[in-house]
Amino acid sequence: MFRKKREARGRIEVNMTEGPLLPRILAFSVPLILTGILQLLYNAADVIVVGNYAGHEALAAVSSTGSLINLLVNVFMGLGVGASVAVARNYGARDVRAMRKAEHTAMTLALFMGVGVGAFGFITARPLLQLMDSPPDVIDGAALYVRIYFLGMPANMLYNFGAAIMRAVGDTKRPMIYLMISGLVNVLLNLLLVIVFHMDVAGVAIATVASQVVSMVLVLLCLLRTRGEIQLNIGECRIDGKSLREILRIGLPAGLQGSLFSVSNVLIQSSVNSFGSLVVAGNGVASNIEGFVYTAMNAQHQADMTFASQNYGAGKADRVRKTMWCCLGIVTVIGLSMGLLILLFGAPLMSLYNSEEQVISYGMVRMGVIMPTYFLCGLMDVMVGQLRGIGYSIMPMIVSLTGACLLRIVWILTVFAGNHTLTVLYLSYPVSWFVTFGIHFLCYMFVARKRLDQLKPVPSAD
Repeated sequence: MFRKKREARGRIEVNMTEGPLLPRILAFSVPLILTGILQLLYNAADVIVVGNYAGHEALAAVSSTGSLINLLVNVFMGLGVGASVAVARNYGARDVRAMRKAEHTAMTLALFMGVGVGAFGFITARPLLQLMDSPPDVIDGAALYVRIYFLGMPANMLYNFGAAIMRAVGDTKRPMIYLMISGLVNVLLNLLLVIVFHMDVAGVAIATVASQVVSMVLVLLCLLRTRGEIQLNIGECRIDGKSLREILRIGLPAGLQGSLFSVSNVLIQSSVNSFGSLVVAGNGVASNIEGFVYTAMNAQHQADMTFASQNYGAGKADRVRKTMWCCLGIVTVIGLSMGLLILLFGAPLMSLYNSEEQVISYGMVRMGVIMPTYFLCGLMDVMVGQLRGIGYSIMPMIVSLTGACLLRIVWILTVFAGNHTLTVLYLSYPVSWFVTFGIHFLCYMFVARKRLDQLKPVPSAD
């Protein structure tokens, strides 16, 4: 009896195909929200420390690199989405063998991609920043930050793929705990390297890489030691052709979508760069604060995708549909309440990062446009999660690239070119979110719903 209880504690899987949906979705997503907020708090520590102890040039150097890093990384992180869907669907269908093959294929991919992406980012950092028109007083620090950041890419990939596999079977609590530990390492190293050793941008980057290594080690140890069906076995780590195709079918379009989204964001960042380092700093701080709302909303995207995947694998169409409506309702409440609250206290929050009045003023311009409309981004992402969860990959990619990425580029080249102000530039975000959500919803109602109508429940293992 004692042994059975101990083995149960060692398992990390959660069955999402039974029981009331709303409490289970909240139980799944709340740790995800807390994980994301903790991660952002630790990232905010980077910006706060460098902004208060190294000046606005160093702050701009750190905050201006996000869109470039995302551009290089997102296509590969999208494969983590594919791995999560593959593991969740096979888990829901009770196909343990296929689930384990998908898991070990994903972790092997993560290692190879981490090394490759890390080398590429290290070599091309400065030329790409030059293409983005980084200000002369920013580019040296930004290039140094990017190079050090990409040295930690293998650890970053392994952590994110491992955490995606854990989420696919319902465990969101342990990644949160691991992030708390690695985040504390990040904060302590920030304080030590920037304030004590005056390493500025390099200190922040080194602290970030060290924390990624810690989180990777903790996730790998969890997967290696768990007694459940998802236990990682180094001897099984190889590329399985069928699993790879399944991961690529969902993950590659998701990664291309994320990467091309980053192209539009790089163009927006380049447009922001044209206003000078003070605007770059204000934009970076506002974007950092907005991240707290985004990560809370993104938890619903992940919940929708994971619950839809498991229930689609189990053949339970009604639970797939109900998952979508639950997540749409939750994300609307989160987006509106958090967005308006942060807008209300925007200036005091920004002053924590940097006390220069011009930096705060420019950041508030961005917040005034983004915060009241940010829930539209959450609605858009939930629809993408639903479509990917039931097996669609190309359609949400095409819709997102057309409705968001292409529309933003057209906006910059036409509307912004004719009215060169920050407000007009930032309006490209809510306009693209609204259009893309509307098209995704129509695709679901008139195309994807037919796939659900054809589902047949998987026979019970009992």
